[in-house]
Amino acid sequence: MTQLSDRVLNMATSATLAMAAKARELKAEGKDIIGLSLGEPDFNTPDFIKDAAIQAVNDNYNSYTPVDGYVELKDAIITKFKRDNNLSYKHSQIVVSTGAKQSLANIAAVLLNKGDEVILPCPYWVSYSDIVKLNEGVPVEVNTSIENDFKLTPQQLEAAITPKTKMIWYSSPCNPSGSVYSKEELRALADVLQKYPNIIVVSDEIYEHINFIGGHASMAQFDDMFDRTVTVNGVSKAFAMTGWRIGYIGAPEKIARACNKMQGQITSGANCIAQRAVITALNASPSRVQFMVDEFKVRRELILGLLSDIEGFKTNVPEGAFYVFPDVSHFFGKTFKGQKIDNATDFSLYLLEHANVATVTGIAFGNPDCIRISYAASQEQIIEAIKRIKEALS
Repeated sequence: MTQLSDRVLNMATSATLAMAAKARELKAEGKDIIGLSLGEPDFNTPDFIKDAAIQAVNDNYNSYTPVDGYVELKDAIITKFKRDNNLSYKHSQIVVSTGAKQSLANIAAVLLNKGDEVILPCPYWVSYSDIVKLNEGVPVEVNTSIENDFKLTPQQLEAAITPKTKMIWYSSPCNPSGSVYSKEELRALADVLQKYPNIIVVSDEIYEHINFIGGHASMAQFDDMFDRTVTVNGVSKAFAMTGWRIGYIGAPEKIARACNKMQGQITSGANCIAQRAVITALNASPSRVQFMVDEFKVRRELILGLLSDIEGFKTNVPEGAFYVFPDVSHFFGKTFKGQKIDNATDFSLYLLEHANVATVTGIAFGNPDCIRISYAASQEQIIEAIKRIKEALS
């Protein structure tokens, strides 16, 4: 009998992918499932980007790419960082990967030793904890509150730091909460970190352009944090390019070179056609995808209004991304249609079975009281989904 490694046996399955797979399975059985579980824009990749990919095919781009990305793509990333974030990186500080998830996996692999601690403000993106554990690190989960818009405070950060702390990972705008750290809030966290110069910050900014408050702040914008911050980004969300699988980092040169070395032994360079398309995407003005952001904002207002009519849902106003993260603990301990709800996982499964709506348990994001609902769906689907949820809980 094949004996699997402890590594994979101890690894959790991605809850977002698992729920999406379950929803697809039920759809295949003929059930009318509305999927609000995946973090994927429901728009098509813009035509000007697709045209660039077609041109790359016709230009016979079909060979292995440099491990850390085409020079022309690095040029575009450097331009983007300077234009959008006022960050100045060199070619040697940029590494292109097969999605931002690989970027994060590279970072963990090259920086973590056994027992090193990584601070994760909760809620956090579903894969952070397992990526850390896979690389023998220790996730240190720090609970935040809906009353504080799920943001880490300087006091909480200070209390979580120990002699074993190696990094802090966070996303802004945040998946799953939609929270956005302001420049002032990041500065307050940076002031704490000044006391601990060996701690590396990993700033996941994949939702950067899906921001409803105007102005995106990066930890690396502070001169005293630039040399200890890894900025992670990509094109999946803002450009509706999830399946193209291109992510990238801007990092201190030592870390970037290590990620390049690691990636060279795992996947080598990212897809050649996708890279050529991303050059065009990043060289374009963000205004070319503003129509998506405008529509997400309309949907945010729609779903918040509909959820406010359901007794027991506690919501805040997300400032970015395309999720709401309501507290549903009001329903814990209750029984609906013979099914007792003890936690957020039970609640999500109940909605899937009795409302035919797929959401994701907050437990997967480090918060046991909430569920994540994606509004990357049409307004009609959102209206119908929330109607079903209300009826299932009435």
